[in-house]
Amino acid sequence: MYPTTLTVIPLEDKVLLPGVVMRMVLRGPEATELSRRFFKKTDQQAIHVVCVPLHPIQATDITDATSQAPQRQQDALVNPLQQARLAPFGCLSKIVRVQRSGVGVFGVFFEGIQRCRMEGPVKLDSTDASTASPSPSNPLMYHVRYGQDNATSSVNNSLTDGYKELCKEFVNQMRQLQMPDSLIMQLTKMTSTMTPLALADLLVSIIESSFDEKWNMLETMDPIKRIHLASSLMQRQLQVLHISQQVHSTIEGKLTKQQREFYLRQQLDAIRQELGHEQKEEDEMAELNRRLVEANLPTHAVIIAQRELKRIKRLQPSSTEWAVSRNYLEWLADLPWTKRTEDRVDVSSAKQQLDDDHFGLDHVKKRVIEYLSVVKMKGDLKAPILCFVGPPGVGKTSLGRSIAKALSREFHRLSLGGVRDEADMRGHRRTYVGSQPGLVIQGLNKAGVNNPLMLLDEIDKLVHSSHYGDPAAALLEVLDPEQNNSFTDHYLNVSFDLSNVLFIATANNLDTIPEPLLDRMEVIQLHGYTFEEKLHIAKTHLLPKQLKAHGLGPKDVIISDEVILKLAECYTRESGVRNLERTIASVVRAKCVELAALYEASSPSVNQDYCPHVYSTDIANILGVSKFDKEVAEREDIPGVVTGLAYGGSGNGSILFVEATKMPGKGGNLQLTGSLGDVIKESAQIALTWVKAHAYVLNLTSERRTNIVEHDDVHIHFPSGSIPKDGPSAGVTLVCALVSLFGVWQVPSTTAMTGEISLRGQVLPVGGIKEKVISAHRAGIRKLILPWRNQNDVEADVPMAVKMEIEFVYAKTIWDVLNAAFIKDERWSPAKASLESHL
Repeated sequence: MYPTTLTVIPLEDKVLLPGVVMRMVLRGPEATELSRRFFKKTDQQAIHVVCVPLHPIQATDITDATSQAPQRQQDALVNPLQQARLAPFGCLSKIVRVQRSGVGVFGVFFEGIQRCRMEGPVKLDSTDASTASPSPSNPLMYHVRYGQDNATSSVNNSLTDGYKELCKEFVNQMRQLQMPDSLIMQLTKMTSTMTPLALADLLVSIIESSFDEKWNMLETMDPIKRIHLASSLMQRQLQVLHISQQVHSTIEGKLTKQQREFYLRQQLDAIRQELGHEQKEEDEMAELNRRLVEANLPTHAVIIAQRELKRIKRLQPSSTEWAVSRNYLEWLADLPWTKRTEDRVDVSSAKQQLDDDHFGLDHVKKRVIEYLSVVKMKGDLKAPILCFVGPPGVGKTSLGRSIAKALSREFHRLSLGGVRDEADMRGHRRTYVGSQPGLVIQGLNKAGVNNPLMLLDEIDKLVHSSHYGDPAAALLEVLDPEQNNSFTDHYLNVSFDLSNVLFIATANNLDTIPEPLLDRMEVIQLHGYTFEEKLHIAKTHLLPKQLKAHGLGPKDVIISDEVILKLAECYTRESGVRNLERTIASVVRAKCVELAALYEASSPSVNQDYCPHVYSTDIANILGVSKFDKEVAEREDIPGVVTGLAYGGSGNGSILFVEATKMPGKGGNLQLTGSLGDVIKESAQIALTWVKAHAYVLNLTSERRTNIVEHDDVHIHFPSGSIPKDGPSAGVTLVCALVSLFGVWQVPSTTAMTGEISLRGQVLPVGGIKEKVISAHRAGIRKLILPWRNQNDVEADVPMAVKMEIEFVYAKTIWDVLNAAFIKDERWSPAKASLESHL
């Protein structure tokens, strides 16, 4: 007979069945006393206990309850909280082995013997059982009652025989799966020698079964019910083994390297799950799902995101496809589908902001104010697509930043210089390794809103029609207000609305921009600054900026207007103000050196010794000799030399000298030098032909039919031979140079001209008038001869300060040009030429 009063051993998340050996780790004084009793017993004696499973409880509750319990109760075999969770049944066990694992820690092996019912705790002396607390000398003990655990007489033979057949089939399946021979032999011996009920308890512990199933197996006292329960569990296990056998036989001998890696990854995932890493991945996916919900994706994007989420759940985290899908979903979650900033529709404050940041540029500011005014009246308007065209350094990029500040919008700049791949604009498809969205979608992601001001900087520097595709063609959809509300990036493959984005492009030259792309933009020309504008910009922006950058105050460096104008005229020759800013920085650094030397010398009178003023005489010592001189001022009036005007194509204008001379030769040969193009060579031929045809009227010959170049050859040269020159605008200049050469008349060096000439003597309009006029003003020109049809360009574009200092003469024919260029008492006229020719 077994004892009816036993020490209780609680089992957390475990169940001990009869016939099964289980190892438990015990600690504390009660465990030490139990181990001492085991080591003192004789071979015939046995230490019996009852192993009782505990009702499941939440992990957080266990932590909270354990943290509140005293340390003495935590070291007991059964603390009061565990006593309340004891099951009403248990398993009689005996201790078969004890291992010392540390100070007060023991590894104890228990062997299950028989099921029993828990009757109640043993009452201690003078203490009620319900209030009794276990101690090292008095561990918690319970009265138990045994049942007919292994009685097989009441069990139907057919039922036990059926269960034994299931057990034999289980052993055969294990043998076919090539399990170790020692395990197969042990299972075979147990199925042939053990009773069905004992075999049921043992095999339930071996096969895959849950805690609840083992709990039910221990709780069931009825042998018939226990056999039924064990049979159902065994049948389920046999089905699993049968499927495994089919899979094993199908793929045996056909495993590739990738399949082996897959199985290894499966094992690695199982290890990660045991270590708790699986929960972290689940938390990351839940976080990603939450971000997708908060992004307020449109309906078509939600469908794509849901499909991708279902797909990623079926993939292994270690696979490449999982990383690609994860990256794609993160892009969808991060894009500002609905986030936007509200435009500031205060027109007066926006205008003040633009005026504070930039001087001049009235036509650009006017266009922005028009847009704001319409938004204020209507409440909604498609953003315009502007293109600022002008020479370097006139403030195109900074103007875009200022407009964004005036509109209270986020600003993002896309540098398009040198972009040669169409995928850079529209993104790479996800099939490529390292693919990502295009520059437009990346810019929206960085801006964080769907209505930023996006500056397409240097749009004229795009590489066109390479074997990588045409990025300029990819911009056609982006910059079309009728199409960009459904812009589709190749990476996202989901349409995104770009209609709220305010696109502003910048360029130095329109010639390299494709016509379809140029047609989608509203072009606004930004011309070069005059000296007066540069003076104002230097005083209000450049000088304060450099003083702050060098750690000086406004009174430490004082530069007069005369000095700033000298810096602009003699040390810079540009349309913008970048070189002027560098020159001012050099002057400020020179004053810094002077001031620092006085401080290092510990001069007691630094304020008296230091002079903050910069005079004109100091400039040569600081910057060296002048880099540029007024070219007209240094030239003398020479026959055959005439000043023309040229346009550089990138917003830069300049003056152009035409030098003509004649020399003895075969007669009539025209030689042209100076790196000239075909158009300007044709203009020279036209000019020579016209002068030869009208030589008698021009008083260049004494007879009407005399050839002025009968014995002479003509050579026309354009200085600065390393600079290519082309275009028809030098036609009138060439005529004046030839007339001056043959008539030995001088054209004043302060007179310049431009215009195309026809064979009939008509003066045709040319382009780049503002740039040419401003460059002439810089060079000291005081009289300009322009085509009549360019008069409106002068009135609209040329600053008033320049017009006040230059005399403009507008010519319809070449006769008007000659009369204005040469200072003569007698005037030429086409009527006189026609009359004399008729006579």
